[in-house]
Amino acid sequence: MNKKLYVGGLSFQTTDDTLGASFAEAGTVVSAVIIKDKFSGQSKGFGFVEMSTEEEAQAAITLWDGKELDGRTVKVNEARPMEDRPPRHDNYSRNQY
Repeated sequence: MNKKLYVGGLSFQTTDDTLGASFAEAGTVVSAVIIKDKFSGQSKGFGFVEMSTEEEAQAAITLWDGKELDGRTVKVNEARPMEDRPPRHDNYSRNQY
């Protein structure tokens, strides 16, 4: 079963490809994604790596947590499930005339 990892503290120069290649040292990377701002396209400084097994995920945590990647010390841990959030309301829908 695939295991998703959170990777924080990433350099703005780190790409999906470099993140995936770095984590491939610990095992099979299913996916590697840097989260980007939807307006500017700039990295938000964190991302997610999906490893193919629990053992490879633990190896990746051991290999990369607290280590330097692209000049920045990264934090790696198991990703938490996304929590339900209340619906967002924009100013237009709140201020109906």
